[in-house]
Order: sequence, then structure tokens, then C-alpha cells
Amino acid sequence: MKAKPVMTIRPFAAADSDAVISLWQDCGLTRSWNNPVLDIARKADCQAELFFVGSCADTLMASAMFGYDGHRGWVNYLAIAPAYQRQGFGKQMMAYGEAALLAMGCPKINLQIRSENTVIAKFYEALGYRQDPVISMGKRLISDQEE
Repeated sequence: MKAKPVMTIRPFAAADSDAVISLWQDCGLTRSWNNPVLDIARKADCQAELFFVGSCADTLMASAMFGYDGHRGWVNYLAIAPAYQRQGFGKQMMAYGEAALLAMGCPKINLQIRSENTVIAKFYEALGYRQDPVISMGKRLISDQEE
């Protein structure tokens, strides 16, 4: 029987950028209105210590961006490479980020899921997340698209 790979979690480093963007693309997380290069640069300027990557051996195969505004925590770009999914790595990344936020005194974590993504909604429900009775709204202040 083949042993399950072991994931090592560490803070994101600038040298990880290309691998992280490829991971997000492989996981279907990129969108034309969000430039992943800019998203990484913005995170590097704001709580960079809460941007984590996971590796098995020498393969970067996981990422998650966490943040805390003093009221609520957030998670974005949780990604596990398709070959490593359904092995507990997503749960491990979430537990790592939750612990980091708890250490900062964060009382609650929020996240957003695209409404059509029922598979990932079930993943978060299994981790104890529940749908809040809220409406998520957004307004783009800076366009990531070249004009």
C-alpha cells in the first residue's frame, strides 16, 4: 500500500508566484476580472504572513490566503492541486489558517463561494461552516483588466 504524501505548510515566498498561479488555474479559481499577479502583489502588501502554501516533497500543491480586519477573518484562494484533492489537504490548510487567525484573536471566519460551486460548499459544511443569512455585495474600485 502506497503511503499518503505528507504536506508541509509554510508562508508564501515570491519565488512561489508562478507555481501558485498555475495551481489556481488548474483549480479553476482564476477569473478574467481578477489578475492573479496583482492579487499576489496586493497580498504581499497586506498581511503577507497569512498567505500560506503547501508542498508534498518538492511539489507546491496547495495555497490559501487568509486575512483579519479586526472584526472578521477571511479566506480566499484555497486551492489543492487536483491530484491531491480528497486526501485531507484542504482540511489541513484550513485548520492551519484558522489557528493563525485564532492566535490573532479572530472570533469568526467568513468566506465566499460561487453559488454554482456546490461541491466546495459541501467541503466547507463538513468543516463546520454554515451559510449566514447575508447578501454578499461587491464594488470594484480598481480594474485588473488592461484598458
